[in-house]
Amino acid sequence: MTDTARLSAREVVALVADPGTFGELPAPEGKYGPDGPLAWEGYDDARARATARTGEDESVVCGTASVGGTRAVLVSFEFGFLGGSLGERTGDRIEAAYTYAREHRLPVVPLVATGGSRMQEGMRALTQLQRVARQSVLTREAGLAQVAALRDPTTGGGWATLGAGADVIVALEGAQVGFAGSRVRPADADPEAYTARGQFAAGAVDAVVRPDDLAGTLAQWLRLLTRPSADPAPVPYALGRGDLPATGREAVRRARAAERPRAEAYLDAYFTSRAAVSGDRCGGTDDGMLCGFGESARDGRTIAYAAQTGTATRPAGYRTATRLVRLAGRLGVPVLTLVDTPGAANDAEAERAGQGAAIADLFTALAASPVPVTTLVVGEGGSGGALALAAPDRTWATPDSYFSVIAPELATAILKRDPAETDATADQLHVRPQDLEDLGAVRGIAGTAP
Repeated sequence: MTDTARLSAREVVALVADPGTFGELPAPEGKYGPDGPLAWEGYDDARARATARTGEDESVVCGTASVGGTRAVLVSFEFGFLGGSLGERTGDRIEAAYTYAREHRLPVVPLVATGGSRMQEGMRALTQLQRVARQSVLTREAGLAQVAALRDPTTGGGWATLGAGADVIVALEGAQVGFAGSRVRPADADPEAYTARGQFAAGAVDAVVRPDDLAGTLAQWLRLLTRPSADPAPVPYALGRGDLPATGREAVRRARAAERPRAEAYLDAYFTSRAAVSGDRCGGTDDGMLCGFGESARDGRTIAYAAQTGTATRPAGYRTATRLVRLAGRLGVPVLTLVDTPGAANDAEAERAGQGAAIADLFTALAASPVPVTTLVVGEGGSGGALALAAPDRTWATPDSYFSVIAPELATAILKRDPAETDATADQLHVRPQDLEDLGAVRGIAGTAP
């Protein structure tokens, strides 16, 4: 396994770039006055020592390269140069790199290893974070992907802009990742919270990868995120039974059956390969919502997906799906959603975590999506918690699914009926796939593979 903990900026570039493809971008003109903007005594000497040690004259190396065959702009931090800190000249280079990326329609890959803003430049250094954030926003608005790789350490403003602000974030196993660096956090702080694994558990990082897997991971993401398509995602084939249920109660039983195919089976059949995004970027994850991008098995196109797994969906799940839908919209990638939930989680923790707002935001994201969204109901369609993931005008159902305004058992209780009337209530709710088609709630019933 390659140890990238303290590889130089150029060594990391060599690790991820296709051989012989890296070309360094010219550094913008600009010089510091004696000892920098604050006339910090000894700053010039510190910079000279850093140059002698690393061979670099700033804390970032910027250039273009092919990564797995996809051309991109790389912004690689040199931690050996004053801790990879951001100063005014660092901002110059990052701004020039992002501008070049937009002019040439290239994705950006920040390879981050930084201790934060440069103290010797004071507020002139700190305000570079605003400058970098502006470049990230402009690149996002241009529909270009940003895929960040977090090295050791990634802290301070570098994490809070180029790192955490990227569309997809992968972190190296064992890397220190956190806003607070090791010398400024509370003495009794849990050290796990400041690691790649800790950030992944908190929903702030999409994946933690081994150093030897970094190049392949970045290549896969760049390939997936740089192939827009205006055509909708095709409706998946139904993987379960092909016959339709005779009654509403049968439809509910079949959708709840343990042997019925679930999201993983549908995704495996639909994609030849896929890469997951994880977490809501607000401190939460939900294993019951699978999100990511994959290569269609039918035509090789990139298609984004958000799929419920049959559990009650939590706020973090809805927020992750919203993040996925909006990212796909910015990049021009069609979306596939798979509905399968008894409903939204209704416990007190879910309410405190903002369940209503999370569902509302997903409804809004789907309603406003600039790319086509295709939905297949593959199991339970439990009320608004399921409808939030359904495309308003492109939803289909499988023969072993149902959709209902409320679960038949709950409807029976609310109507103060005898529990023995649950079957009749299910029929009255018209929950069968064929009922949904007749009502216009779905466009059709998915067939099995030819």
